[in-house]
Amino acid sequence: MRTLRLLSLAVAGLVAVPAVAQAQIQVPPRVVQLAPPTVVSVGDSAISGEAGRWAGNTNQAPSKTDALGADAYFEGGASEPIPGCHRSESAEVHIGDGVKSVNLACSGARTYSRTSDGKWKPGLDFAQSGANKGQALMLQELAQDNKRIKAVVVLIGANDYGFAEILETCVTNWLTSPSWWKNYCHDDSNLKAMFSAANINTITANVRAAFTNIKQAMANAGYDEADYEVLAQTYSAPLPLSGGMRYPETGFTRQTIGGCGAWNADVNWARTTVVETLNNTIRTAVHGMSNVQVLEAVGALYGRRLCENTVGLLEEKGVSTWQSPGAVDKTEWVHQIRTLSTIFGPYQLQEDGHPNYWGQLALRNCFRQAYNGGAPRGGSCSRGTGLNAKGEPNMAFN
Repeated sequence: MRTLRLLSLAVAGLVAVPAVAQAQIQVPPRVVQLAPPTVVSVGDSAISGEAGRWAGNTNQAPSKTDALGADAYFEGGASEPIPGCHRSESAEVHIGDGVKSVNLACSGARTYSRTSDGKWKPGLDFAQSGANKGQALMLQELAQDNKRIKAVVVLIGANDYGFAEILETCVTNWLTSPSWWKNYCHDDSNLKAMFSAANINTITANVRAAFTNIKQAMANAGYDEADYEVLAQTYSAPLPLSGGMRYPETGFTRQTIGGCGAWNADVNWARTTVVETLNNTIRTAVHGMSNVQVLEAVGALYGRRLCENTVGLLEEKGVSTWQSPGAVDKTEWVHQIRTLSTIFGPYQLQEDGHPNYWGQLALRNCFRQAYNGGAPRGGSCSRGTGLNAKGEPNMAFN
């Protein structure tokens, strides 16, 4: 009997060994699940963080609005990983709260990759040229190594319509024509062609293909649609309608002081035709797409737009620096349009007309609410007043 009892104990010990081994095998999956959730941004300058260095506008010392300093676009390194992409520290994707964020967007990006002025501009495709890659390919490689991507926020299309050329043409036409013989930009043949029905259809198809590439990149990396959500963001409006401009269209103050030189008719066209076409292109492109929701940002900057009569330059509002109490509610959230005659370092031309530091943080607040704790949802973003505990403008998302 004693021998049988010893034998039984030995057998019991042997049986326990596989259970221990099995428990050890389960450790790696649990470790993976404890990895932080991740959000990714892809697209162009409006989401890369372009102009995110500057908090408000001034014609005095640039240091008064310099919120991030000369390394604002360096992504934590000694220089930009992709020159000219201007992925700023204030970019909206960096929502924090234990969520990892990756910014793949690039200033100047279109739906397709290309080289412009000697700089690589990655589009939302799988292009590869030496070490240069398209944003869809970059996303695929990221997703292969990171299995906890919960949201990909996408903003694209403005550069396919020639956003920079629109700004340049409208300001140039205003500067070079008298009030009694106004040379409008909205009737220039090159701009009319950009917004022809045929071109709108072409770009809409290209934008839809770009979103398809994003979804394909995630599928290629082994993701099911239930694992993540795509948020199709729309563009914020940088200018008010002409009735909301604080400088007259005649004289030169609209540009020399405000940095928003354009005739009233062109200001209205920019809002009702350009911005609406950009955003309708996005809405139409993603209509009916599974796993894609719309993040409406068109009204996010209302009341804080460039040259709007509800705000002003720091010196116009008696604000010493961007850090002064109440600065966020008194100054502009869109960077001035500085022409070749008014541009000087450390400002850069490509920053013109983009949401600045305050604008980027406002959009970040909206995106965090859309992320919804890992259950991303569509909705519309609108402005509040004051700052939250994170130093961001208070925003509502419904």
